[in-house]
Amino acid sequence: MTSRALAALRPIAVAALFACGAIRAFADDASPALPMIVAHRGGAADFPENTLLAIAGALAHRADAIWLSVQLTHDGVPVLYRPAKLSANTDDADGAGAVADTDFTALERLNAGWNFARTDATGAKTFPYRAHPLRIPTLREALRAIPASTPVILDMKALPAEPQAAAVARVLSDENAWSRVLIYSTDAAYRSAFAAYPRARLFESRDATRGRLAGVALAHACIDPPQPGTWAAFEWKRQMELTETFTLGEARSPVTAQLWTHEALACFRTHGDVHVMAIGIDDAADYRAAACLGIDAVLADSPRKLQAIKAGMTGEAGMATPQCAADAR
Repeated sequence: MTSRALAALRPIAVAALFACGAIRAFADDASPALPMIVAHRGGAADFPENTLLAIAGALAHRADAIWLSVQLTHDGVPVLYRPAKLSANTDDADGAGAVADTDFTALERLNAGWNFARTDATGAKTFPYRAHPLRIPTLREALRAIPASTPVILDMKALPAEPQAAAVARVLSDENAWSRVLIYSTDAAYRSAFAAYPRARLFESRDATRGRLAGVALAHACIDPPQPGTWAAFEWKRQMELTETFTLGEARSPVTAQLWTHEALACFRTHGDVHVMAIGIDDAADYRAAACLGIDAVLADSPRKLQAIKAGMTGEAGMATPQCAADAR
């Protein structure tokens, strides 16, 4: 197949990669496909996170997929919100209120864009959405606002997992959305909770991903590589603390770890094609490095910025040109 034909197939491959685990395409051995851009919380640097406005912005900036944070209201409605406290993003006067303690009708009165700030050339901050309030949307509203061809990743926040999984499953069934949704959580309880729903497709547990990455980095050992078609996600760079235990105590060493390496990718793909997402990529150098490494997708706070970077790495024929160093291929 020619490079031009591969370029034409790329929009189809994006949806297929999420929907059925298609193998990642390469233009040729020296020019890997550029990673998909996933809008983190709809694009938290561009617009107030997890709002319908952020979703519209991510779509306008041609994000390949959209990542949304989900919590369950007191009356059982799955909504898009990330922090533990409502006051973190909204004008909640209580200051200690949480989604799980609040009915949806009360949430509708809050401004989800209250604390979103922009900084001008002088360094001064403005809060543009205090005069133009935005609602906390439901998961159902979000799915209806996103075209069926755009994959969605739902990040499950808050516990307990079982009632939230059940409520999310009802929405996904009602909206016929199982095939376009992947589910992620840092809490392993959600893997057990969604096991009751055969159509649910989940990232492997963060514990498994982190443990395997640590094994490769520290012991050069590939521990229990995942099965083909698995999705795994971990930060591109992560502030971590290495703890060494002694007989009479312990010592800690802080480190900025970059655990996605060629050795790590080879381990993850031991049994076949495993799809990897690097969390927290927002500049050209990291995006190029992720492309050269063979990362499938990057989670970015600014789809607007990343799409401009991606466009700058795309040749006239529409194919990836990340200019990988010889030792990075």
